[in-house]
Amino acid sequence: MLYLENPKEFKINRISSHSTHEYISGNIEWKKSLNGIWEFLYMDSKEWKSIEVPGHIELQGYGNPQYVNTMYPWDGKENLKPGEVPKNNPFGVYKKEVEIPNDWKEKPIFISFQGVESNLELYCNGHLVGYSEDTFTPSEFELTDYIKPGKNEITVKVSKWCSGSWLEDQDFWRFSGIFRDVYLYSIPQVHLKDVFVTSDLDLHLGIGQLKTEMKLMSLEERKIDINIKLIDGDKEVLSFKETDILIEEKRTILLSKEIENPKLWSAETPNLYLLEIILIDSESKEIIEVCKEKIGFRKIEIKNKILLINGKRLVFKGVNRHEFNCYNGRVVSEEDMLWDIKFLKANNFNAVRTSHYPNDNRWYELCDEYGIYVIDEVNLESHGTWQILGMPNPENVIPNNDPEWLENILDRSKSMFDKDKNHPSIVMWSLGNESFGGENLYKMSEYLRNLDSTRPIHYEGIYWDRRYDKTSDVESRMYAKVEDIEKYLQETPEKPFILCEYSHAMGNSNGNLHKYVELEEKYEMYQGGFIWDYIDQAIIKKTDEGEEFLAYGGDFGDRPTDYNFCVNGLVYANREASPKMQEVKQLFSDYKIVVDKDNFTIKNKSLFTNINKYNTVIKLFKDGNEIFNETRILDLEAQKEKKFKLDIKIPKDSGEYIIEVLLTYMEDREYVKKDSEITFGQFIFSKKEKRKQEELLDKNLTLIDGGFNIGVKGENFNVIFSKSYGGLLSLNYFGNEYLEEIVRPNFWRACTDNDRGNKMQYRYAQWKIASLYSVVENIEIVENKKHIDIIYNYMLPTTPSTNCIIKYSVFSCGKIKVNMEYSGNNLMTDIPLFGMTYKLNKEYNNIKWYGMGPEENYIDRVHGAKLGIFETTTEKNMSKYIIPQECGNRIGNRWVEIKNSNGSGIKVSGETPFEFSALPYGVHEIEQATHHYKLPKPTYTALNINKIQMGVGGDDSWGSKTHEEYLVFGKEKIEFEYTIEII
Repeated sequence: MLYLENPKEFKINRISSHSTHEYISGNIEWKKSLNGIWEFLYMDSKEWKSIEVPGHIELQGYGNPQYVNTMYPWDGKENLKPGEVPKNNPFGVYKKEVEIPNDWKEKPIFISFQGVESNLELYCNGHLVGYSEDTFTPSEFELTDYIKPGKNEITVKVSKWCSGSWLEDQDFWRFSGIFRDVYLYSIPQVHLKDVFVTSDLDLHLGIGQLKTEMKLMSLEERKIDINIKLIDGDKEVLSFKETDILIEEKRTILLSKEIENPKLWSAETPNLYLLEIILIDSESKEIIEVCKEKIGFRKIEIKNKILLINGKRLVFKGVNRHEFNCYNGRVVSEEDMLWDIKFLKANNFNAVRTSHYPNDNRWYELCDEYGIYVIDEVNLESHGTWQILGMPNPENVIPNNDPEWLENILDRSKSMFDKDKNHPSIVMWSLGNESFGGENLYKMSEYLRNLDSTRPIHYEGIYWDRRYDKTSDVESRMYAKVEDIEKYLQETPEKPFILCEYSHAMGNSNGNLHKYVELEEKYEMYQGGFIWDYIDQAIIKKTDEGEEFLAYGGDFGDRPTDYNFCVNGLVYANREASPKMQEVKQLFSDYKIVVDKDNFTIKNKSLFTNINKYNTVIKLFKDGNEIFNETRILDLEAQKEKKFKLDIKIPKDSGEYIIEVLLTYMEDREYVKKDSEITFGQFIFSKKEKRKQEELLDKNLTLIDGGFNIGVKGENFNVIFSKSYGGLLSLNYFGNEYLEEIVRPNFWRACTDNDRGNKMQYRYAQWKIASLYSVVENIEIVENKKHIDIIYNYMLPTTPSTNCIIKYSVFSCGKIKVNMEYSGNNLMTDIPLFGMTYKLNKEYNNIKWYGMGPEENYIDRVHGAKLGIFETTTEKNMSKYIIPQECGNRIGNRWVEIKNSNGSGIKVSGETPFEFSALPYGVHEIEQATHHYKLPKPTYTALNINKIQMGVGGDDSWGSKTHEEYLVFGKEKIEFEYTIEII
């Protein structure tokens, strides 16, 4: 097929794109699904088998999926120029017998493919019908001339690569096949083929202008009346008509009407109307066709350099969303989409960018209904033609100024526009992703502006190429640092600023997110952004033993590959929320609550919603236990701030008190249950009592200074310290041994994806060695009046050599006070963390703590965590990041208990809050595993008690380091203390 390698030949006999409105005529079913089982022939096989449609060829046993990011899939295999196709170009042939419904006789017959990757060649009864490219928009053809009575054979050849594949270099799995719906359809004698509905608003006068541009087609010359109705629920609010319109083969009609005070659509108030367009025979008055489309009245504009929705400044609290399912790839079901939309709404998101292609039609309907702002993106990315190993090299970039590619990208724009244009949720058109710049993209932007003047144009690529700066109506950037954003916004900017990608959510990440959110109040022209990204692109695979696991790039033998760079989601591939969502939900809330001892202040940052739509819940806790609960309904309009008086009687008892104020849902909603939390604020204060004297030795402690060990024995316990192995060796209480291995200082964490990306393991490697290979220089025993001290001086194999001192003070009651001290050295690198690791018997797997929670948190990702008492298990605490890595940490702990099923175990407490994690594996075991199934069978519980751990970072995952204020400085003195006791 010569057209496979010709960028100018991207469609043959494909009918023009059109809107996706519903139409009804009589009792006829105008649509016949062809989803289901098709016959299938893969490449040169001579045996026809079966395949499921929709579905990917590679996930049904034919070939392998391949994951690459920037590089093209054939890089390193063939030297190809843009437009050329690999010699090894897998293909599959689909075949299905169909019968045309009797109701469709004498009517035109069409076939629609909603998504085929990357191209299709269509035959009907052995005749070539046509050809089409563009994976993510519909390809439709007329079959009328090829249809015969009885059974008809539809045959489709799908090749994996075509010239258009050079325009589809998105960061995703490379699949092929028919992966969206396929159906036959027909039309009545007179048919509304296309409608473009715009709803201009005069916000000052409260008047909406409903404009309907209709493209009609008729199989014969006919006069018709057009009746247009606008319906709100079951109430008709507007009706107007045009009569005696002569329709020949085709005609375009424009009708408009004003409506007073329409209900406005926004993400907060997604008010929809049903538009009915009724085509009526002018003579017989018979209804020919009824067309239905849900619409919304809203106004998107850039005014005074600010992006507005219905006159209010819009701030995107968004995420980039790939269509993905861990079993089916980019074949997403209605159930998947419903889960996604409900999850986004329940977690305070207001926007989605369709990265980087038009989505399934149902997704836009859900965004209309539930209320999500959408940046809809053309299926265009040519990243690998201009950015090599992270450096710009635009010599061979496409489409650039090359006229050979212009019609192709304009066609992709038109297909997206016609399919999606009537959705009020779509607030901007995006020209695609990471395709540099040039004249063609500018022409593309002008093309869309001419089609639609009601939405601005988005394109990030002008940041890299300023030749045609007017291509984009906004300044859009990826992974810009906070200081770079501020620099732009402080230097007389000309366009509102949007982060189309930021806070890279790869593995244990999304630290520093609060710094971006804080820009919202500092700069009016900062208009939020879209986290990368929503869901891990991991595919279910089985081990040799038949165990399912989530696989990433390279796991299918795919080469070249970009390995685990496909798993950057806030949501795991199996649609479970990761712990990172705790932070995002709190920071993305439209409502900010600040609490003090006597008052609380609510800042209502929503655009249109009074907080009287929610409950305000006030709670008081003493030492983590709730002692007061009150619900109020308060009045505070959008964009207002108000201080409210607390009416709480604080007990006179000493202790730590928490005043917590929450907003919760007043009733069940489609996406959330009644009483679910929206946001919260806390104020923490203490009433201190006079400190008790440390208990005297009311029972004798026995010191046993042996040749190899030091024993401290009290009533019902025996603690052993090793001289030869250098550390606490045994905690034996009531005859039970709690330790599995010797206790040692620890300065290392299992590297996160961000750590690997910024080469933390290379920069800080000596701290891993120090954790593994420290030696005891000397041991000191001190007998005090109240306790016995065992003091270890560890020499650390660092450059220069350093030391840390761990002192165990054993009391007669069985408590052990532990002090760890490091003196610091000006020549030392930063330290990943500072603490100690206890390996306990694995039966101690239940965790209860009074600290920050409930989900894991870190010093740079703690805004979504609360102070309280929480419980979990070591197994649940092992976060499911695709590659095992540092996880499960909690900061600000007053105490933590690690217990078995009988409720006995170890309690750690501190006068100064500390950090901890408790996991089924040690740091070094976690770091060795590339998948969870490769972790060993748990044999102990790793309890990590830390003074502090460096932040996880998250500006990006390929070089950005943890921010300086969230580092642990090796040049400084560090000391902390905690107490161990048996419970």
